[in-house]
Amino acid sequence: MGLGALALAMTGCGEQKVSRQACPAGQVCLEYGNSVDPTSLDPQLMTLTSEATIARAAFEGLYQDDPFGKATPGLATSAETSPDGLTWTFHLRPARWSDGQPLTAHDFVFAFRRIVTPATGSAYAYLFYIVKNGQEINGAKGPPPEALGVEAPDDRTLVLHLVHPAPFLPQLLKHQAFYPVPEHVVRKFGDAWTQPGHIVSDGAFKITAWRLADLLRVERNPYYYDADKVCADRVDFLPLSDAVSAERRVRRGEIDINDTIQSSRVAYLRQPDQIPTYVHTHTYLSTAYVIFNTHVPALANRDVRQALSMTIDREFITAKLMRAGQIPAYSFVPPGMSGYVPDAERPSPAWRGLTFAQRQAEARRLLAKAGYGPGHPLTFEVKTSNATDSVQIAQVMQADWAAIGVDARLRQEEGQIMFQDFNIRDFNVGLVSWILDYDDPLTFLDLMRSGTGAQNYGDYRNPAYDALLDQADHETDSSKRARILARAEQMVVDDADIAPVYYGVNRNLVNPNVTGWTDNFGDIHPAKYLCLVGHGPAAVRHVDRVTP
Repeated sequence: MGLGALALAMTGCGEQKVSRQACPAGQVCLEYGNSVDPTSLDPQLMTLTSEATIARAAFEGLYQDDPFGKATPGLATSAETSPDGLTWTFHLRPARWSDGQPLTAHDFVFAFRRIVTPATGSAYAYLFYIVKNGQEINGAKGPPPEALGVEAPDDRTLVLHLVHPAPFLPQLLKHQAFYPVPEHVVRKFGDAWTQPGHIVSDGAFKITAWRLADLLRVERNPYYYDADKVCADRVDFLPLSDAVSAERRVRRGEIDINDTIQSSRVAYLRQPDQIPTYVHTHTYLSTAYVIFNTHVPALANRDVRQALSMTIDREFITAKLMRAGQIPAYSFVPPGMSGYVPDAERPSPAWRGLTFAQRQAEARRLLAKAGYGPGHPLTFEVKTSNATDSVQIAQVMQADWAAIGVDARLRQEEGQIMFQDFNIRDFNVGLVSWILDYDDPLTFLDLMRSGTGAQNYGDYRNPAYDALLDQADHETDSSKRARILARAEQMVVDDADIAPVYYGVNRNLVNPNVTGWTDNFGDIHPAKYLCLVGHGPAAVRHVDRVTP
């Protein structure tokens, strides 16, 4: 299929006409702005939220996201748990891959063994440490993948053996790291299995084209078990990193959805003479934070990290710069997480009660103690993505740190390049956000566990912290577990391993003609639920479906 990008025709007065990918007659086609190109189409290698959006369209695991971002059965029709909570048995529905081949429990076994194999290089392998032998296999000299606590007694039964009880397991199993991958295709093509023309998937859509910097196209999968309930015939995911440019394209009707809004424009777009019905915001279980590379000698000093953290003007950033409802953050786990302590018991830095001027004075003292001052200023590079919000926040921090005598130089990169640099520790200081993978504090706190790997960007190592997380893993009393996790987070706050900046608000532009969109705390909007007004639900129109 030819997919050349459509050129924008110009009118005599210089305005751009609506230019949109052509949609075959009688079909429902959605144009979806999705921030950046994926770095991979392999669900076990995906790490970005924009990649997860694509993964949810093309793949499905034992559990899936409902319209509210909650876990609901996917390929698993039912599950049983042993009395000790360590063995979970899943019963699978009949299903097929998008090439028509049967999908069985053995595909899950293959996928789960593959992700913990060190050669796969998955940043999310640590999520499988909950499975028996998962951490050991992922080590440098661990047992073979076949030792992983997963088995398929038959084609429709999958058994997981855990190292500790995990009531949140269904939430975890809807993550893309736990999706099956097609063994018959991976073995045939190796790492090239995700190339268009090779890739097969098991979700509501199949990937049919990918043009870098242009679009990634998915089309309805006729082998999907719920194909007759999927409205859209096609979804084009467009890598639109410039939020303001994407906003203009939404206004012109070229795209139906864009996955972000520049924060400072939210209030403006809500004005009656703008596009108020397009603007969607919602509380977001996410935290924007600064990472410190502790391999850099200066940043290995806790006093230096504390000095930098306490002098970030979070109130200015949220109230004056962002202005979309973000909340200043002084700890990592955002408010609203299930299974955590009440707000009054949340961790907080010792300096939080100081005025900003007092914080600056204390920061200068800590820097002087570490050997930095007017004659020997602390100097480092701050790496950030080239998204407008990120650049503006970095500029504010640069000014805040200059006020205490610190020379912070900014470097902007494309998002994919920036995260690659973070993964290999090619940075001094960075600015990132973390968004829940599942609704439990561990989705944040696990990042700083010593064995986590690539996404523990600052390589935080604290045996006492690890011990507390291990203790929480084996605590069955939910209140006691929450307090143990809060003690662990207080260690991270005291060590200033990271500097939380703000708790997020998800922001989307959605054409009112789009139906099936539900704002939620995870900013999760599976494409299988989306449709366009006037096209009707798939249940009442003809759908080409192949019965499994």
